[in-house]
Amino acid sequence: MAVNKPKGDNARKGAVKKRSQRKSKVMGKAAWTKRDTGSGRFMDVKKSKKKFKGVRKETGARKKKKTKTTARKKKRGSKKRL
Repeated sequence: MAVNKPKGDNARKGAVKKRSQRKSKVMGKAAWTKRDTGSGRFMDVKKSKKKFKGVRKETGARKKKKTKTTARKKKRGSKKRL
């Protein structure tokens, strides 16, 4: 968990754990949305262009590239043999 001591210096020591953020759109404008990684619930939305301080960014799932061999295997498997 992030530690905010000593008080009054306006600095955080370390990262915020169990939280992530992603860029989304709210009413057609860009916004940052904070999410709890344990439950997956959205916690807060920041309408300014600045992101949440000390919260890591989410990475999107990447598509797997199809190769020629996998395409051929699928094509062969679709034929029914009697």
